Amino acid sequence: MENPVAEQQTNINKVTEGTVFSILLTISFSHLLNDTIQSLIPSIYPIVKDSLHLTFSQVGLITLTFQLAASLFQPLVGVYTDRKPQPFSLATGMCFTLAGLILLSRANHYAILLISVGLIGTGSSIFHPEASKVAYMAAGNKRGLAQSIFQVGGNAGSSLGPLLAALIIVPFGQSNILWFSLLALLAIVVLFRVGSWYKTNVHRIKGKRKTPVLSAHSSLSTKRIFLSIVILLLLIFSKYFYIASITSYYTFYLIDKFHVSVQSAQVYLFVFLFAVAGGTLIGGPVGDRFGRKYVIWFSILGVAPFTLILPHVSLFWTWVLTIFIGVILASAFSAILVYAQELLPGKIGLISGLFFGFAFGMGGLGSALLGALADHTSIEYVYRICAYLPLIGLLTGFLPDIGGKKNLSNK
Repeated sequence: MENPVAEQQTNINKVTEGTVFSILLTISFSHLLNDTIQSLIPSIYPIVKDSLHLTFSQVGLITLTFQLAASLFQPLVGVYTDRKPQPFSLATGMCFTLAGLILLSRANHYAILLISVGLIGTGSSIFHPEASKVAYMAAGNKRGLAQSIFQVGGNAGSSLGPLLAALIIVPFGQSNILWFSLLALLAIVVLFRVGSWYKTNVHRIKGKRKTPVLSAHSSLSTKRIFLSIVILLLLIFSKYFYIASITSYYTFYLIDKFHVSVQSAQVYLFVFLFAVAGGTLIGGPVGDRFGRKYVIWFSILGVAPFTLILPHVSLFWTWVLTIFIGVILASAFSAILVYAQELLPGKIGLISGLFFGFAFGMGGLGSALLGALADHTSIEYVYRICAYLPLIGLLTGFLPDIGGKKNLSNK
C-alpha cells in the first residue's frame, strides 16, 4: 500500500519541478515592454544632443544616471525579497517607469532629463531582480532555458526601441515619447497578473532550495565560490562595457565614419540589438545541455576576433560583424546568471539583483567613461580600445565545472 505522505511529497515535487511556460512567456513579454521603454533613452541621444547642445560627456552622464538608478537598488531589492517576497512589487516598479516616461517626453532642460531617466532606472531596479526570480520559480529543471526566455524578451524590447524611435520620435519629435506610456500601462496590468501567480507559488522557490540538483557546488570551498563570483562579475564588466560602446555611441560612430542619416543609424542599431536577442535565446538551453562554462568561454572570448576587426572595415562589413558580435556576446548572460545562482542557490534574489545591478552599473560607467574618451579623442578611437575587452574572457578558465545536464549527470 502506497504511503500517503510519500505520495503527497511526490506531488509537491512535481509541482515544484514543473516548467510553467505560460508564466515564462508572460514575464518575458513584460520584460519586452520594460526594455522597449528603457531603450528609448539612448535612441533619443542624437535628438537631445542637438536640441540641448550636449557634449559626449553629458550624453554619457545621462546613461550613467539611468544605469546607477537601475543598478544600486537591485541587490537591496533582491536581499529584501529573498526574506520577504513582494509579489506585486513588479507592478509598483513599472509605475516609476511610467512616471519617468511621461517626464522624459516633456524634458526641455538637462536636469529634467536626468530626473526622468533616474525614475525609469528606479523602475528597472525593482523589475529585474523580482522578474528574474519569477523566471527561476517557473523554470522547473530548465533553468538556463527559463532565463533565456526571460532575457530574450528584454533583448527584443531593447532592439525595438531604436526602430520605434526611428519611426516615431526622430521624424515627429521628443514629445511623441508620451505614446509609449501605453506600453507601461499594459505592463502594469500584465505584471499585476504575474504577481497573483507569484503570491500563490512562493513554495516553488522554497522547494527548489532543497532539491539535489542544486548541490553541484557542494564540493567547493567558500573561497572558491567567492572567487568564482568575482570572475563572473569581471566577465559581466567585459560584456557590458563593450555593449555600452554600441548602445550609446554606435549611431554616432556610423554617422561620423560613414555619414549615414540618423534614421539609418537607428536601423543599424536595431539590427545589432535584434542579434543580441537571438544570442540570448541560444545561450541558456545550450548551457543546460553542455554546461554553462563552455557557453561562457565561447561567448566572451569567442567574440574577440570580430571586435578587433570591426574598426577597420567598411559599412557593409561593420553591419555584418555587429550581427556576429551581438549573437555571440549575448549568449553569455543567461549562462553566467544561472551559473551564479547554482553557486549560491539560497540567494536567488540577491544573485539576480547583484548581477543585473552590476551589469547596469557597468553599462552606465562604461558609457560615461567612453563618452569622455570620445570627447578627448574620437568615436573611432573608442572602438579601437573596446575591441580588446573580450580578452578578459580568458579568466573563464579559472571557473569550476558546474551546471548543465552534462555536468549534473556525473553526480
